[in-house]
Amino acid sequence: MKRILFISIFLILQSFSTAHAMHIMEGFLPLHWAVFYFALCIPIIILGVRKITKLIKADNEVKLMLALCGAYIFLLSALKLPSITGSSSHPTGVGLSAILFGPLVSSVLSMIVLFFQAVFLAHGGITTLGANTFSMGIVGPFAAYFTFKLLKQKNLKMAVFVSAMIGDLLTYVTTALQLSIAFPGKAGGILESFIKFSAIFAITQIPLAIIEGLVTVIIYDYIQRYFSNGIELGGEKI
Repeated sequence: MKRILFISIFLILQSFSTAHAMHIMEGFLPLHWAVFYFALCIPIIILGVRKITKLIKADNEVKLMLALCGAYIFLLSALKLPSITGSSSHPTGVGLSAILFGPLVSSVLSMIVLFFQAVFLAHGGITTLGANTFSMGIVGPFAAYFTFKLLKQKNLKMAVFVSAMIGDLLTYVTTALQLSIAFPGKAGGILESFIKFSAIFAITQIPLAIIEGLVTVIIYDYIQRYFSNGIELGGEKI
């Protein structure tokens, strides 16, 4: 466990020296779109905070697992590959917390991670925090959660793998759509921009999503073996 923590801290520190804009960078979205995505996120975040409060009241030791899930999101989303102007590709890490605690908790953890990365690492931004939270903290976790619920009875490890991968991919499909709506093509409008953005994202994001799925299976298996007491899997006790 100490070795895992040491490696995690090392990789996080390394991310300080390789800063690229994470998701949609500061000031890249028009103001009305930035406000719109904040408005979409607020109800989900409120529900997420309420669920976290209930979890902690029921079992104070769950704080450790919540912190681990938050660190996992921070660590994976700090490993970036430059993609297109105003954005970048990286794993998201939201699938693990969505599987363990449900998508509402993941939304809160994602917003916290995105805020600290925007302030301390210049990844993303404050004005685009709503848009980035919507894609990585809402769409990604909800997609991962429902995928897991659908597949877990057939093959648990495969369900974890596919859930993490789908959560990652749909985060970037959403980001591509957000950029396309804000900056439609001159000839083909939103569809033209979406095809362009999603095609460029796919070059780096598909391999990253597969890797994230594999890593999440390893972490999930470790948690299941050593920290399973009282942990929820998608809202259900182990």
